[in-house]
Amino acid sequence: MNEPVRLAKRLAEMLACSRREAEQYIEGGWVRVDGEVVEEPQFRVLAQKIEVDADASLLAPTAVTLLLHKPAGYEAGLDAPSSRAEGAASLLNVDNHFKMDVSDIRPLKKHFNAHTLATPLATPASGLVVFTQDWRIARKLSEDASVMEHEVIVEVTGDLVSGGLARLNRVEHGFTFNGVLLPPAKVSWQNETRLRFALKGERPGQIAYMCEAVGLSVQSMKRIRVGRVPMSSLPVGQWRYLQPHEKF
Repeated sequence: MNEPVRLAKRLAEMLACSRREAEQYIEGGWVRVDGEVVEEPQFRVLAQKIEVDADASLLAPTAVTLLLHKPAGYEAGLDAPSSRAEGAASLLNVDNHFKMDVSDIRPLKKHFNAHTLATPLATPASGLVVFTQDWRIARKLSEDASVMEHEVIVEVTGDLVSGGLARLNRVEHGFTFNGVLLPPAKVSWQNETRLRFALKGERPGQIAYMCEAVGLSVQSMKRIRVGRVPMSSLPVGQWRYLQPHEKF
């Protein structure tokens, strides 16, 4: 054995299986070379020790959904691309995986490819962003966008006009934004400078517009829930897997 060969070829010889089956084992994260998981069938080997996990399966890896706590300043689909704003998808890597993730899903390189950004968020805002490989989840979040409730914490400054909180809740007069009458929102004070918005069909710029209409200026926004899925204790800049029991 003098020349390096593709890992898939060597594995096919070891297991007496087809080259395609060997590739599936490798891409599924079931193969180690000298103790390190290798997911590239084209990886070259010579005399290294090759091991296959006892639980190895030829089933294709399940499509995953990743929940990211996007930091402010990262672009996530609502703004024109900017050379000053790094894309939020760049944070989806093994190093930023939430250590307390209880999903028991083994991170694979395939999990970070071919995503749909299902819940865009403005660059200045922080909070929960959903990336998914599952077409069913992508379709639900798209089709239900106008009725799915988002919860957003908003830091504000300024003096609230008389009756301003009632107007934010559309007790008497609602808001028309970009020619569209907005549905009622649930707005309450969390403390002297922080408002909690729970609103359906959130539109880009809507919260800032509503706040300005009642004498307040938005300093920061953080989305903490999409539908029935909360961000909970997910740290800034980290991500976790959506669990099977979690539904938007």
